[in-house]
Amino acid sequence: MTSLVIVESPNKVRSIAAYLGDGYVVSSSVGHIRDLPQGADQIPAKYKGESWARLGVDVDNRFEPVYVVPADKKKQITELKRLLKDADELVLATDEDREGEAIAWHLFDELKPKVPVKRIAFNEITKEAIDRAIANPRDIDQDLVDAQETRRILDRLYGYEISPVLWKKVMSGLSAGRVQSVATRLVVERERDRMAFRTASYWDLEATFGCDKEPSRFPAKLATVDGKRVASGSNFDSTGTLKGDVVHLDEPTAAGLATALEGREFAVRSVESKPYTRRPYAPFRTTTLQQEGSRKHGFGAQRTMSIAQKLYEGGYITYMRTDSVTLSQTALKAARAQVKELYGADYLPDQPRVYTSKVKNAQEAHEAIRPAGESFRTPKQTGLSGDELKLYELIWKRTIASQMADAKGNSVSIRIGAATEDGRDVEFGASGRTITFHGFLKAYVESTEDPDAEGDDQQTKLPNLSEGDRVTAVELAAAGHQTKPPARYTEASLIKELEDREIGRPSTYASIVNTIQNRGYVYKKGTALVPAWVAFSVIRLMEQHFPRLVQYEFTAELEGVLDEISHGRENRVSVLEAFWAGENENDTGLKRLVDNLPEIDARGLATFDLGEDIAVRVGRYGPYVEGPPMVAAKDGGEQPTRANVPEDLPPDELTLEKAKELLATPAGMEKVLGTHPETGLEVVVRNGRYGPYVTEALPEDAKKSAKPRTASLFKSMDLDSVTLEDAVRLLTLPRVVGTDAEGQEITAQNGRYGPYLKKGTDSRSLESEEQLLTITEEQARAIYAQPKTYGRRAAAAPLKELGEDPTSGQPIVAKDGRFGAYVTDGEYNATLRKDDDIATLTHERAVELLAERRAKGPAKKGAKKTTKKATKKPAAKKTTAKKTAAKKTTKKTPAKKS
Repeated sequence: MTSLVIVESPNKVRSIAAYLGDGYVVSSSVGHIRDLPQGADQIPAKYKGESWARLGVDVDNRFEPVYVVPADKKKQITELKRLLKDADELVLATDEDREGEAIAWHLFDELKPKVPVKRIAFNEITKEAIDRAIANPRDIDQDLVDAQETRRILDRLYGYEISPVLWKKVMSGLSAGRVQSVATRLVVERERDRMAFRTASYWDLEATFGCDKEPSRFPAKLATVDGKRVASGSNFDSTGTLKGDVVHLDEPTAAGLATALEGREFAVRSVESKPYTRRPYAPFRTTTLQQEGSRKHGFGAQRTMSIAQKLYEGGYITYMRTDSVTLSQTALKAARAQVKELYGADYLPDQPRVYTSKVKNAQEAHEAIRPAGESFRTPKQTGLSGDELKLYELIWKRTIASQMADAKGNSVSIRIGAATEDGRDVEFGASGRTITFHGFLKAYVESTEDPDAEGDDQQTKLPNLSEGDRVTAVELAAAGHQTKPPARYTEASLIKELEDREIGRPSTYASIVNTIQNRGYVYKKGTALVPAWVAFSVIRLMEQHFPRLVQYEFTAELEGVLDEISHGRENRVSVLEAFWAGENENDTGLKRLVDNLPEIDARGLATFDLGEDIAVRVGRYGPYVEGPPMVAAKDGGEQPTRANVPEDLPPDELTLEKAKELLATPAGMEKVLGTHPETGLEVVVRNGRYGPYVTEALPEDAKKSAKPRTASLFKSMDLDSVTLEDAVRLLTLPRVVGTDAEGQEITAQNGRYGPYLKKGTDSRSLESEEQLLTITEEQARAIYAQPKTYGRRAAAAPLKELGEDPTSGQPIVAKDGRFGAYVTDGEYNATLRKDDDIATLTHERAVELLAERRAKGPAKKGAKKTTKKATKKPAAKKTTAKKTAAKKTTKKTPAKKS
């Protein structure tokens, strides 16, 4: 007997075939084998006249979808049909989530097997798991299929109806999505909060105390003045207004208080010590793995999932798309055995730890992400390397730690008081923490998004003081602080926010975050997600005309309804009908909203007022600032009222002052410098797309036959200060310096990577742009007389040493390179951004830059282009399949055992 086993990924085929052995033929569907039509050319001819044809969903007949086999999958379907002819049974072994269940159904419906069919599922690729799945087959779960199909149709209706509105009223090529648009709204709202934020300043006192009782010194901060708490950042709202009955110290008051406390006696007024217990973190689910992958290794969500997919297919971890934190009895036994072996019996609790997911509708029958197998391999035993090793080690440590004993310790709070000469009473506070038993912290410590937050394993030891002890203020100084705007989302924190709001599912988060970046709605600045101005226009349109569709609560409720369908408690047609047409006259469905759209003010959607008749506008070629009708220029003429907004300028940094600055020197602005003394042509300086440059203005009759000479301004020049004399000198470039001994011409040129000399194909870098105008033939020959250094330049001395990189473990240094200053850990180089300064560059910023560079992967090497003769192939015959309502009443294929 021969069984044909079909899995999703071709990467699983070899290992599963090896586990199954003789009698089994294993092949793959290579992901989805059918989908809704992606364009007009894929719509079957018999449906093209239908009013709903462009949707690929018959909205007039129970929302029946039209499924087509894409051209790139037809060859695989043909191969699967060939293999099925020789098989005695078909085993559908696609992934165990909704997507996998739907793929299994599509395979069944497309292959139309005449042999018994079994559906099996497993969450790890090990022999034991495969054998167990083969021994326990089941039917295709039609409820899961319906849930996935409903999700797909909802997304199609949403995207295909709303995206055209965006094309007409905002910009062509935009798209809307059921979860994508809500995720974009979250990022936009956070930026709005930052734009509305007003900074507040506050001061306090920072002290270092010492005592005779113990030699150690410890820090403390001013807590109260005359019994009232001193204001901190949490006492101000987003407008900078003070809240609560607190003392708000300004700089003079704080400085005066510090002076008044000099030489005063300080005494310990209270010491509070209490034990604390910290329980382990739950094993990873999809979202927490993505968050820790980002925080610990700088991986984006998509990258984390890609690495996890390889680990799963290689049999190293269990299935990586899950919202469960449950561990099987097998996993609990393996984890506990490893805890005892590696850390000893003291670190093993008496009973296994059981975790329950806080995620609504979590699939508790599934497992958390853990090392695969009945016994866990240590990272060293896997033989893995690179990013795969890093992620496996993360999963392994987290799983082991989840079954370890609690961490225990003591937290201490001390209050120290004194009185000033004029009778004011002040108290300082100091807090500390010591760990008496590390427990699970020996294996794993969770990271945090907040760089100022203390890790769970950090300790601050205070001296053993008692109430009444005298202490001395060794240092005492006023310290100023400013409130900070709400932090932008990172990929990890946005995913956490979506999960907390119950929007989307674990399998979709990475693709959602990826989509909003690929669509141009959001871009990264370091690890932060920044909304583009076009996202503001899109969300404004959605909020004004489709408010319900971008409501967080509505999107979450819809997610809950999909879960109800998957449990058989809700009907797919009823759900789709309510979304499309509305449940009643007062409930406006999507179709009615689109059909009855009022006149939309496209210009208004694209305009964001900054004040003083200056606004940001979203244009076809990007955002720009527009000022009053005309603004007087410095030379007495008139300058344009528009200026392009730099691509990397976040919206919250485009203030009224910044807009005025951009309008003062907008792209396209030009200034006449005078007449060239040799050519008689007018010389102008312009601010171009790639920076300021000088050029000659050719007569109208010469523009078609000649090109004007142009030259970029040196870095030391700007639009306002450049003179006619400077321009005339710049226009001599590239300049012939002379010849070498053999008569070959040497020229001085300014290029993308800086000034250089060129002789034939031999180029030599110059030290400064000024040398382009001053270098002599003799000096140029001397440079060429020196041997050329091929490959990399000799390593320059580091500009700054910045500590160790947490990912590579190598020292980070800042260097000056060919393309400017950069940081490196010896493995990756990351160029500094415009707003980075070597003098103020911190270790944290260097780690962030390297993490961003590392996430892009190794640099790609160029490949030679080859020309291949095109061969015209006959048009492939389209394969279509349409589900009928009868599917609902079709008897399911029983799981027959061979």
